[in-house]
Amino acid sequence: MTVEQTKTANVSEEKSNTDNLAQGTGKLDELLLKKTQALRPGTERALEAQLAKGKMTARERVNYLLDEDSFQELGLLVRHRAFGSGLEENRPYTDGVICGIGTIDGRKVCLYSQDFTVFGGSLGAAHAEKINQVQDLALQLGVPVIGISDGGGARIQEGVAALNGFGEIFRRNSRSSGVIPQISVIMGPSAGGAVYSPALTDFIFMVQGTSHMFITGPDVVKTVTGEDVSSEQLGGATTHATRSGVAAFVAGDEKSCLDKVKELLSYLPSNNLLDPPEFLTGDDPGRLIEELDSIIPEKPNQPYDVKKIITLVADEGEFMEYLPHFAMNIACGFARLGGKVVGIVANQPQMLAGVLDIDASEKAARFIRTCDAFNIPLVTFVDVPGFMPGTDQEYGGIIRKGAKLLYAYCESSVPRIQVILRKAYGGAYIVMDSKSIGADISFAWPSAELAVMGPEAAVEIVHKRELAQSDNPQARKAELVKGYTERFSNPYQAAEFGFVDEVIDPKETRKVLIRSINILATKRDELPKRKHGNIPL
Repeated sequence: MTVEQTKTANVSEEKSNTDNLAQGTGKLDELLLKKTQALRPGTERALEAQLAKGKMTARERVNYLLDEDSFQELGLLVRHRAFGSGLEENRPYTDGVICGIGTIDGRKVCLYSQDFTVFGGSLGAAHAEKINQVQDLALQLGVPVIGISDGGGARIQEGVAALNGFGEIFRRNSRSSGVIPQISVIMGPSAGGAVYSPALTDFIFMVQGTSHMFITGPDVVKTVTGEDVSSEQLGGATTHATRSGVAAFVAGDEKSCLDKVKELLSYLPSNNLLDPPEFLTGDDPGRLIEELDSIIPEKPNQPYDVKKIITLVADEGEFMEYLPHFAMNIACGFARLGGKVVGIVANQPQMLAGVLDIDASEKAARFIRTCDAFNIPLVTFVDVPGFMPGTDQEYGGIIRKGAKLLYAYCESSVPRIQVILRKAYGGAYIVMDSKSIGADISFAWPSAELAVMGPEAAVEIVHKRELAQSDNPQARKAELVKGYTERFSNPYQAAEFGFVDEVIDPKETRKVLIRSINILATKRDELPKRKHGNIPL
């Protein structure tokens, strides 16, 4: 090669390198532009409207919930393919939902967060596909999945494709049920078919004032029924926390809500093959609680707050109550005993004397089955006078719905411990995890009363003829009631029959429970092989 040819070749090479560098820089600029657009896909107007309502953006919610720098996003540059829908000129990146995987307190979770600033958070085919990918990944990895809902339901312009997307999500919710924890966080509207994915999950969180869930909105309700009702009255957080029982947890603002999600996850295992995380607080397992010796009132009909007993017994007094404002005659929630997570179910004498009714039965049954699915031992505190009488309960199906609670206990294979505090009457005693339906260990306080029914009612039935013939029926009744009370208002006859394993000093309750949980930690209970049971729904 001549000198001139060499110079020409060098010039060509330099030009080629410059062109390649420019081309590479151009591609990086294009990538940066696309990412910038994807990170802020909504219009400024939509963003301002979101913030004006006191709501966080979809991405802010993800960043607040997850550990710093732990989020791996999936489908950042996805856009809808709904050509011919009228949306051809509007194809923002993410398609209105942020999806991915990250960690919370170092534990992996999958999640998605709907973006109301993009198509109002409505669900189209691409939007649904992203959620499906996250659901599938969560099941494959065996980690919890969290869905943050803030959308207006199916995207009308995409028609049946949007409806199909919902169906795919529902199918995955059902498939994952009892395998991985599924948590729904409602942070805006959730209407029509969109409500059924949260309804299929394990826990629903809502925010006061900004969360709404309903099958049909206020306008449709007014048109069809004539009822004039606001969105808040129809499907707000208070309604679903107190009347429908849909919302398990409610918070005053979005950050508090997400903090509650983190707290809940600390009580749950990542999947059904693992035990819940242990966390030693330093609270002495052998701690005696003198206050418990006098907490039960002397008068049998006098109420007291069972949640005080729970917090006194639990590690550091911490109790995360489930559905605290619904069916308040029964208390359910998560606590720790000796560092181990337990699910607690307790009759609440402070409300309706602690009777079991339709709502209490369904609330407790759902909680018990959740604990059983995720290997959480059950502790049941019993003070129950019976089932709620009345035509509204009978017509409402107390037989069928009360049987849900019975079924839930009977099918549970986790360690189960019963503590009878005071009244344990009739069929309600049996249902509240008696030994006859499978409790592993039953304890009773000296104040426990195990009987078919209360003294007054029992005497009036058993001695009806004698009282009618008595010269002084009131005096005779008082005498008979006293005898019945002396015989049955204590746990010792039940202990003689083996229906109670030990009568314990109330102050030793915490110590005894922790010891029992440790003993039962290796329990294995195989249910008969079957496709599934047929719970009375």
